[in-house]
Amino acid sequence: MNAKDEPKVPTDLYYTREHEWAQIESDGKVLVGITDYAQRKLHEVVFAGLPRVGSIVDKGEPLGTVESVKAVAEVFSPIAGEVTQVNDVLTKSPELVNKDPYGKGWIVRIKPRNLQADLVQLLTAEQYVNLLSNTRH
Repeated sequence: MNAKDEPKVPTDLYYTREHEWAQIESDGKVLVGITDYAQRKLHEVVFAGLPRVGSIVDKGEPLGTVESVKAVAEVFSPIAGEVTQVNDVLTKSPELVNKDPYGKGWIVRIKPRNLQADLVQLLTAEQYVNLLSNTRH
């Protein structure tokens, strides 16, 4: 496999073992989506099941689903908190999860309950790359 076939893993994000990413924003909220690796495994995303704004989510609990022609995958919350925004664009254009998983394909924005406690349990980009290399061998 050459380098361009490798999944993208931005270094400024945190990751879960279930292949979600978390980006801490300047206002303290956390943007969440699925990784490039996850969207590649799903292939063509055709539907995104999003939580309601105001929903309380626990770290590691399902917060929505992403459906492809191959499978339905649960999206797990990398942190505990309150959903303050969902990416409504995905209801009409779920393929954005494939085209831009770290940008326009984000899934939810969460106001964290205890960010520091949750962050120590997430993976850095380097740890996530190691997880992926162990997953593929």
